[in-house]
Amino acid sequence: MAETRHSFAKHSHEAFGIGFMYSGAQKSASGRGMVEAGAGNIITVNPREVHDGHPIGDGPRGWNMLYFTPDLISAATQDMTDGKTDQYEFTRPVMDHLTVKTCFNALFDAITNGNIQSASLLRDELLFQLLHHALITTEPTRNSKPTRASVALTRIARAKALLDDQPSGAHGLDELAAVTGLSRFQTLRDFTAATSLTPHAYLIQRRIDLARAMIKDGARLANIAQDAGFADQSHLNRHFIRAFGMTPGRYARAVRAN
Repeated sequence: MAETRHSFAKHSHEAFGIGFMYSGAQKSASGRGMVEAGAGNIITVNPREVHDGHPIGDGPRGWNMLYFTPDLISAATQDMTDGKTDQYEFTRPVMDHLTVKTCFNALFDAITNGNIQSASLLRDELLFQLLHHALITTEPTRNSKPTRASVALTRIARAKALLDDQPSGAHGLDELAAVTGLSRFQTLRDFTAATSLTPHAYLIQRRIDLARAMIKDGARLANIAQDAGFADQSHLNRHFIRAFGMTPGRYARAVRAN
């Protein structure tokens, strides 16, 4: 649950996110372009989908949000399709669908208010119902003309893998160009086309993800900035606040209290 006037910088998550806006309004970048959502709307985001969020009007906006790991959604999708596919994607970043809203609110209530024993079956049922109405499964289309983004994604896959595997390392455009086999400019252009982030912005996002994981694992805040590849604590704080609207210290207190 969140209620804020904070403007979130472009960032991404490792999980699927779906939420319900219960007050206010916001505009945000998404994988489908710029969108607006207001009270009563469902909002969604896919793993590593670059997005941001800015309030509309003078007041704050409020939303409830649930996040699900890709493995959980993959298993659910395979179940719902009798094993035909594990491909999944939210195709609508903003929805106004009564059944989806009803399913979400019931699931949010079951997760936040029920205990594991009494709510387990209910949660499973509601999750399947929610995914059935809100999740679109897609399968690769054969003999279709590849888009520029798909070609770019193939070309820079090794560069992305390098940054994913070594987010705390000191990487340069020369190094990324070497692993893609492209020029530095082509690497920059294709990387941005494929991810909606420049290589540097993408690396910062991976470092933020690493820092957040370290916090959850109980690492000392004093060591996290350096271990995650940030210049110093203030450098980490600045990017963490832009992405999540809170300092690493506040985030640590929140996750360790649960």
